Amino acid sequence: MSTHTQNTYPKLHNAMWPGLVGKEPGSEHPPISLERMLDLTAHAEVDGHKFDGVDMFLFHPHTDPDASDDEIKSMADLIAGKGLAVGSLVAPVWPGTVGDSSMGSPEQREKFVLAVRKACRIARILNEHGVRRYGVIRIDSADSPSHWAADKTGNTHKIAQTFREAGVIAADHGERLAAEGEICWAGMHSWQYMVQTLEEVGMQGTVGFQADLAHTYLYLLGYNAPEHGLLQPGHTQEQFDAAYKQMTDALRPWTIDFHVAQNDGSVHGTGSHDKTGRHCPADDQKF
Repeated sequence: MSTHTQNTYPKLHNAMWPGLVGKEPGSEHPPISLERMLDLTAHAEVDGHKFDGVDMFLFHPHTDPDASDDEIKSMADLIAGKGLAVGSLVAPVWPGTVGDSSMGSPEQREKFVLAVRKACRIARILNEHGVRRYGVIRIDSADSPSHWAADKTGNTHKIAQTFREAGVIAADHGERLAAEGEICWAGMHSWQYMVQTLEEVGMQGTVGFQADLAHTYLYLLGYNAPEHGLLQPGHTQEQFDAAYKQMTDALRPWTIDFHVAQNDGSVHGTGSHDKTGRHCPADDQKF
C-alpha cells in the first residue's frame, strides 16, 4: 500500500478552464459543461487522494459574469454538494468577454478593470456562501507580445497602470490578483518582462505572479523573448536546474499562486487561443 504525507496545504484544485479555453462549438474540441467538469473532478482519485476543489473560469458557458446573487449561490450549492470547494477565479479580462486590452485605449482599459470588479463581486458571494475560503483572482494583460513590441516602455507602463487600478479594487474586496506568466501575454511573455511589469505595478502582496510549470519552462527557452532565454534545445539537467533557479529566484518574491502543468518544450494553440505551452501527460517521454 502506498504511504503519503497528509498536508493541510497546498490545497489541490482542478482548473475548470480546460473545458472552455480553445474549445469551440461545432469543432473537434467542443466546450465541456461545468457540470461535466465537476463530475470528473469529484470522481478523480489516485491512491486515495482526491481534489479538494476547483478553480473557476468566470465566463459563459460555465459562469455568467452578470449572474444574480441567487444564481451564483445556486452554483455554489452545486459545487459544495459534490464535496468540492472553490479557490482561484479567472477574471474575464479578454476582448470578446467583459474586458479588453490592459494596454489599449482608456475605454479598453476601463473594460479590463470592470472585468476584475465583476470577478470580485462573484468572489464575495462565494466567500459569504462558504464554498470559497481562499484563492486569488487570476488576470493577464489581454493583449499580444507583437502589439506590445510597438512601444515596449509605453505599453508596459499602461499595463502596470491598469493592473494597479485593478489591484486597488481587489484590495478593497479583500482579494489578490495573480498575473499568470505565459508567453502569449504582452509584457508577461518572458520572466524578465514579467518582473519588470510587476515592479512597475508596485503592489507586492496584492498584485503578484501565478507560476505555471508549463509556461515557466517556455520562459527558460525564450520562445517569445529570445533575449531572455536561458536554455537551448538539448540542454542538460544540470543546465536546466541552474536556469530554473535563476528564474525562480527573480519571480519567487512575487509568486502568490501555483499551477501544476507539464510541458514538453513545444507550443500549441487551439481555436482562438494563441500559441502557448503545450500541456502533456506527466509521464510524457519527451518531458
